[in-house]
Amino acid sequence: MKQNQAGFTLIELVMVIVILGVLAAVALPKFVDLKSDAQTAASQGIQGALNSANNINYATCSMKSNAAGNAKCITVAKCSEVASKLMQPAVTIVVGALPSPTVDGTLYIVTDTVATSAGVSCALVYGNGTAAGLAIPFTATLAT
Repeated sequence: MKQNQAGFTLIELVMVIVILGVLAAVALPKFVDLKSDAQTAASQGIQGALNSANNINYATCSMKSNAAGNAKCITVAKCSEVASKLMQPAVTIVVGALPSPTVDGTLYIVTDTVATSAGVSCALVYGNGTAAGLAIPFTATLAT
């Protein structure tokens, strides 16, 4: 009596392994550099949040004419105060010289510029482990 055996041949198994190896070699480089993309997206998100928080505060203060007792109008004197006073939860910004290398996920501001009614350009740096970090420009406007 002859018995039928079911299964894969050695050639079929080798071909599957070769195909998987080729797919891994092609796909792997696309997934290796996800960290820098994520850090760029995080810095852009922080930039948008800072601009939005500042603009909402400025619009609220303008609409309420900065009337006495207007609890919604928050005075922002410096660039770093946009993150600490206007954002919920408050975001901590390290003020001072930029370390080398920067710490991943930390916000730095070298010069904490005084906000003006015309607006002042602020330059934050998002730490990404490199010496320069990622620049986050935004404009802080003093609500007067």
